[in-house]
Amino acid sequence: MKTCLPVIALLVATSSCNAQSQPPAPPPSSTVQNSLTDAETAAGWRLLFDGTTTGGWRNYGKPTISDGWKVQDGSLTRVGAGGDIITNDEFKNFELTIDWKIEPAGNSGIFWRASEDSDAIYWNAPEMQVLDDAKHPDGQSPLMSAGAAYDLYPAPTGHVHAGGEWNSARLVVNGNHVEQWLNGFKMVEFELGSRDWDSKVSASKFKPHTRFGKNAQGHIGLQDHGNVVAYRNIKIRVLP
Repeated sequence: MKTCLPVIALLVATSSCNAQSQPPAPPPSSTVQNSLTDAETAAGWRLLFDGTTTGGWRNYGKPTISDGWKVQDGSLTRVGAGGDIITNDEFKNFELTIDWKIEPAGNSGIFWRASEDSDAIYWNAPEMQVLDDAKHPDGQSPLMSAGAAYDLYPAPTGHVHAGGEWNSARLVVNGNHVEQWLNGFKMVEFELGSRDWDSKVSASKFKPHTRFGKNAQGHIGLQDHGNVVAYRNIKIRVLP
């Protein structure tokens, strides 16, 4: 009689391997904005924004940050024409958590593994969309709605809060594996450089840009898309 035990054992081993390759969920956050709990610190988390200054951030392609970005009410806020901003530091494998609030009908985005060798950050760095789905026209397209990998992987509907309300995002970039979460829901999951990824890039506006999604490491970026947007509790943990 044919036995299935080797197959079962292989599946279990594969599942265990996959499970171990993913980072655990972040420990509970502090009730104090822009701060870390002892558990977060012990787990290797650090703040990218202290809630008081714009230290650690600068404009894309420039040495300083513009006056269009201010700290307001403990949030890093785009208050006027300010351009896209990036972290001074670069990251390869990481887990990022960040809260965002966009004005009604507003649009912004979170970039990752960004380099400064393009005339615009979005020609090399993938973007997690920040949007008021209900009032911005892009919210009608799953490829451009909140939580989507912009123009590549569609986001499910019903998980973003209304314009003017806070949302909590989580981004995991571990080797080629990427997960984007919004308000506790996994919005998209994909593998950089996979056949599926290459197919989607080829069908997108990023096709002519050969460096798109190819950086092994890079900056975290926040987009100025012409709307008031606020970010807080920006925390990152480097992964092995």
